[in-house]
Amino acid sequence: MLKKKIGILHPYIPEKATVDEWDVLEQVKYISSALKTLGFDPVPVIFDLNLEAVGITIKMLNPAFVFNLVESVNGRGSLIHLAPSFLDYLGLSYTGSKTEAMFLTSNKIVSKSFLAASGITTPASYTLSSLKQDIPVKGRFIIKSAWEHASIGLSQDSVVSVEGALELISELKKAQKRMKGECYCEEYIEGREFNVGLLAGENGGEVLPPAEIIFIDYPPGKLKIVDYKAKWKPRSFEYIHTDRIFNFGKEDEHIIESLKKIAKECWNLFGLKGYARIDFRVDGSGKPWVLEVNANPCLSPDGGFAAASALIGLDFPMIVNRIIEDI
Repeated sequence: MLKKKIGILHPYIPEKATVDEWDVLEQVKYISSALKTLGFDPVPVIFDLNLEAVGITIKMLNPAFVFNLVESVNGRGSLIHLAPSFLDYLGLSYTGSKTEAMFLTSNKIVSKSFLAASGITTPASYTLSSLKQDIPVKGRFIIKSAWEHASIGLSQDSVVSVEGALELISELKKAQKRMKGECYCEEYIEGREFNVGLLAGENGGEVLPPAEIIFIDYPPGKLKIVDYKAKWKPRSFEYIHTDRIFNFGKEDEHIIESLKKIAKECWNLFGLKGYARIDFRVDGSGKPWVLEVNANPCLSPDGGFAAASALIGLDFPMIVNRIIEDI
């Protein structure tokens, strides 16, 4: 019996790619193995801006569906929605969130506007175009890329203290020069960091056990943030001293339940599918703040999503199968 061919769509990775870009090829490898376990015949397909060539390749493959792993296109996170949009054009089924959700969540400025409009607490944010000289801003702000994922461009220097809008405008201009594309800033929330994964289930997105990111032996004055080093530089202090935990005491029950509730609200608000991850900060009063909504997050077997899934008895092929069933 012939096995159904499945296209695994992923971005072109150049030889001089950064470590976060190479990670997608690890995902391709493990997802291919899981698909074989599930009885499929996976075939990797590169997605780039030569859409005519991509279309010809996919049509020749004639897949039963496409597993979409496109996180950026030609190194640009701002083009992430092109992959699902093109698959829609070809009339093919694919895994994960659809075009509209991918665009809304990948543009962090837009997603924060949706969150705020829906009553979901998220830190106040500004861009160069929205920040006026007479806006009364003061305190600490963290500057991030508006489009790029994987903590690209994020470091200890990303948190700035300002006395007014003019200072913040100056900091944004400096950051924009070193980042890929547009950046924005949001109020820096001092507190604990959590992330909550969701995986498609019988009743929509099933909330996975929340994880807290622990910053071990960080010296006084060093900000406890998950920056680029903490994610991608194994020999760095940040990577070595950053861990995750899933076990919490009774004193945290209210916080954990709030995180789960808000995560499900985010899933429904953006119409997410397959799998997602919501990143939070919880301030000193126990109030959760949504930092980011991540559609189609990293699926590496050694990552946090797989670890959270394992706690409810799901191995990697089971995760992949749940994602497929939500196409």
